[in-house]
Amino acid sequence: MVRFTVLASGSKGNSTVVTGGHTRILVDAGLSCRELFRRMALAGEDPATLDAVIVTHEHQDHINGLAVTARKLGIPVYFTEATHRAWVRWLTPRRQMTYAQWLEQCRKQAAERQAEAQAAECGCHDAETDTAADVDPVISAEAAAVEVSSADATSKAPESRIAREKPDPSWLPAVEFFESGRPFRIGDIAVSPFTIPHDASDPVGFVFEAEGARMALATDLGYMPPNVKAQLKKLDLLMLESNHDLEMLRDGPYPWQVKQRVLSRVGHLSNDTAADFLASAYDGQATYVILGHLSESNNLPELARVAAERALSNHASLLANRLVLAAQDEPLSPIHLS
Repeated sequence: MVRFTVLASGSKGNSTVVTGGHTRILVDAGLSCRELFRRMALAGEDPATLDAVIVTHEHQDHINGLAVTARKLGIPVYFTEATHRAWVRWLTPRRQMTYAQWLEQCRKQAAERQAEAQAAECGCHDAETDTAADVDPVISAEAAAVEVSSADATSKAPESRIAREKPDPSWLPAVEFFESGRPFRIGDIAVSPFTIPHDASDPVGFVFEAEGARMALATDLGYMPPNVKAQLKKLDLLMLESNHDLEMLRDGPYPWQVKQRVLSRVGHLSNDTAADFLASAYDGQATYVILGHLSESNNLPELARVAAERALSNHASLLANRLVLAAQDEPLSPIHLS
């Protein structure tokens, strides 16, 4: 079964569940863990069945609930290395160290904790040793560096030790890196990441393929470069940004600097730009077109829909219920693809 479920789309949070075969991927986690689980329940999705989280970029509306969600479910998170580095810096802004130094610190702390654990095992009773033998001895450096036992939490250890063992907010159960332009797989789903123009460290869009169905997600991009247009062909489902109406943005409440950022080539697609792509460069093969990341301050659903419908006038099969608008405050009904 192939399914695409938009949980939220907009400046307050973005998240989508992609299902293919026996694999389920959460694309971005821009809502709190509690709200993500609530939205999934409303859409008929079970959080416990998620296999991984994959991240487009490090802006807060895409990663706000990432760490808590991944920890709670015990699932890996897939980043580009630059996005992971930016995410770590965002969570730990006071750390005056390079990314390489942070990794080395994690390894040293892991070695210290492993030595302490081995010393403790030497004084344990045989029965306790038998119980401990069932535990997997392979622990990642990041996990070991931030794991704090209940005994440590309640002991009267020196303040320096307590500070050293304070949980790291950037700890995740597992981290997997990918590179833009290099396809890879997560279970039954093939993933093709592609570079998008946005003001983030290494932003990407995705094409997902499972059971012969192809789905693409392209939001948070300032314009439509040739590499993006090439990726958005021969699709069964396309989720495309239609962020703002130009006149509403120019007359709206945003400061001028923010307006310039949104309008720039590393900002967001306007209704007109999205419509121009649909009219001139889109092959019209998708069964569903989803308009996403609509601004609540600088757009109206009716404006985005009218612009897209006019652009799709040459693709009559995509009109009416085949053109869908993603919302910020509620999930879309799951879209099933055969």
